[in-house]
Amino acid sequence: MANETFVKNVDSFIITGFDHLQNQKLLGSLILITYILILLGNSINLCVISTDRHLHKPMYILICNLAVVDIMYTSACSTTMISVLLAEVKAVSYYSCISRMFFYILGDLTECMALTLMAIDRVIAIRLPLRYHSIVTNSRLLWLIFLTWVFCFAAVGYLILLADSLPFCQPVIKYIYCSYAAVVRAACVDPEPYFAITTIYSMVPLCGQFPFILCTYAVLAYSVTKLSNSSRKQMINTCLSHIIVLLSFNVPKIVYILLTRIGVVLTLTERNAIAIVSSLVPPLINPTVYCTRTKEIRKRVSDVFLDTKKIVPKMLNSFPNTSS
Repeated sequence: MANETFVKNVDSFIITGFDHLQNQKLLGSLILITYILILLGNSINLCVISTDRHLHKPMYILICNLAVVDIMYTSACSTTMISVLLAEVKAVSYYSCISRMFFYILGDLTECMALTLMAIDRVIAIRLPLRYHSIVTNSRLLWLIFLTWVFCFAAVGYLILLADSLPFCQPVIKYIYCSYAAVVRAACVDPEPYFAITTIYSMVPLCGQFPFILCTYAVLAYSVTKLSNSSRKQMINTCLSHIIVLLSFNVPKIVYILLTRIGVVLTLTERNAIAIVSSLVPPLINPTVYCTRTKEIRKRVSDVFLDTKKIVPKMLNSFPNTSS
């Protein structure tokens, strides 16, 4: 009963995960540059695909969905880290922290769903090429994307309700942004029952989604061997892009889980490093991979830059020469 006098609600949280770090400005600058590149790369993919009617096809709709997820996912954590490291603003209001946590977890789950849909799309395209356009239509795919978002909203909403109901002893978050684990550890409760829920949330994708996608690519690898050389090269190029994206998203999470399960005690710096890598690297790799390895997007981007190079000299020549 004596401890209950210390239980109180908080209006804001103090982010202290970077307090032990010496080169805060350097890390903040690197995160800011990475964040700008993520926004730029994903925005280019969104603009190119949305403005070109020839790219209004299922595969490119999936790329657009992934771009939206990446922007949401990285913005939820990057803005907090940049604010703490560069602006030296460590205080985050309670509801701002809760909302960032919501969008961060939502981005994590929707990315799992997006990668799964992309793998299924490639399986149908290679295994059933003659029926692909009748099975995978734009309208059906948009409905599937909508349903995945609704499911993820519901799942994340439950976690947010749990976190919002917690009593807090102190407004200090010992992590680098507003994650579920950080908020739970700041509460005056035993965190283990609350972490058991997130363990289920994380193990379902890693033990269900990740092996499922690996199996689909094993099937694709077998199917590709039966194709002609030109078709085989195209399919390998497409599937390789998906595999790079899949590994960049899952490998940091798998490494973290394996290290903790075998008894390796990670320091706060090591935990933060893994968190930064898992939050920034996949959204940076995704647009780069699809922009450079997808022929149609690469061609469209190069056409835009070539047109710009032609237009700029014409605009400069149109101005009157006043030097005389």
